[in-house]
Amino acid sequence: MVEFQTPHLDAVFHALSDPTRRAILHRLTEGERTVSELATPFNMSLAGASKHIKVLEGAGLVRRHVQGRTHYCQLEAARLAEAQEWLRTYERFWTTRLDDLEEILREEDRALARSSEQSPSSPAKSDKTSRSTK
Repeated sequence: MVEFQTPHLDAVFHALSDPTRRAILHRLTEGERTVSELATPFNMSLAGASKHIKVLEGAGLVRRHVQGRTHYCQLEAARLAEAQEWLRTYERFWTTRLDDLEEILREEDRALARSSEQSPSSPAKSDKTSRSTK
């Protein structure tokens, strides 16, 4: 079971709060990339990309290794699984609530249908209306 009061979870959601970092993670789903490759679509400096990657590393979402002067990054999805489990808790909560609401609305529909079947319009009333118009 995932603990919901962890600094790891806070770090993951902080890292995911930025659209550039989310895009970097998305690119890493296709495989390992260099920092330069990750920076290119954003027209940012290597230093700027490196700052984003450091946040992702701090959250445990990215692992970086160096070969010579080249820095390679790869996705580490385990922390994303923790965040997904946290979100599933609320998905189950809302699914249950919406199922309960649906049942309440269906019961109201059934009650309305029963009440309209039990009280048909009075024929005496319609006779009076037709006589007064003559």
